[in-house]
Amino acid sequence: MAAVREVFEETGQQVHLGRRLIMTSYPIDQGVKKVYYWTARRIGGEFVPGSEVDDLVWLPIADAMQRLDYAQDRKVLRRFAKQPANTKTVLVVRHGTAGSKSRFSGDDTRRPLDKKGRAQAEALVGQLLAFGATSVYAADRLRCHQTVQPLAEELGVIIHNERALTEEAYAKNPKRGRHRVLRIAAQPGTPVICTQGRVIPDLIAWWCERDGVRPDKSRNHKGSTWVLSLSGGRLIAADHIGGALAANVRA
Repeated sequence: MAAVREVFEETGQQVHLGRRLIMTSYPIDQGVKKVYYWTARRIGGEFVPGSEVDDLVWLPIADAMQRLDYAQDRKVLRRFAKQPANTKTVLVVRHGTAGSKSRFSGDDTRRPLDKKGRAQAEALVGQLLAFGATSVYAADRLRCHQTVQPLAEELGVIIHNERALTEEAYAKNPKRGRHRVLRIAAQPGTPVICTQGRVIPDLIAWWCERDGVRPDKSRNHKGSTWVLSLSGGRLIAADHIGGALAANVRA
C-alpha cells in the first residue's frame, strides 16, 4: 500500500498499518486526490536523512502536537490520540470473483475463482502484508481458499478450514460463526479470515453494535477487506478498503 511505501521511501522505516485515521482531499489536474492516513507500528528499518526528511524523532503526543505547524497535521494526531495506540488487527476478506453460480454445473462448494478473482487473490498479498498478516483462515469453499492461497504461500503457513463461516452454516447458526471469529481474533498475531458475502455484513454489524463502533459505509465488493482494530478484546474501529486489484498494490 502507498502508506507503507511512502514511509519507507521517506524515512527508511518498515511499518505495519493499523486503524485508519482520516481522509483528506485536494484538487489536482486530473481531478481530486484523496489521501488516507493510518496508524502504523515500526517493525524495523534504519533512518537516513534525505531531501524530504532530514531528522527522525520519537515524541510524546503532547510534545509532537506543539511541533506541528499545519492544522491538518494536528487533526491527524488528535484522531490518533482518541484511541489506544496498542491495538490488534483482524482482517476479514470477501472472496474474489468466481463467475456465475447459475452457469457453474458442478458442486457449488467447488466453484473456483475466475481470471479476475485469481488476479484479486494475487493483489491481496501486498495489501494484507501491509497490515502484518500472520495466519490464514478460510470458509469451507474452494473460492475462499483460493483467494488467500497466494498469501498463505507467501507466509509459508497453512489455511485453516472454517466450516462455521460458510453462508449456509452462518445462516443456520450465526452465534457459532461469531464465536469462532472471536476465538480466531484472540489468537496471537494478525489473522486473515476469508469468507462470503452473506456472512460479512452481519458479522461486522453485530460486532460493531456489541462494542459501540460505527463501521465504514461499504458495498462489500468481492476481493475487498475489513480492517478490524481491537484493544483489550474489544473492537474500536472497523475500516473498509476496496479490492486491492484496483490499487495495483503488488506492482
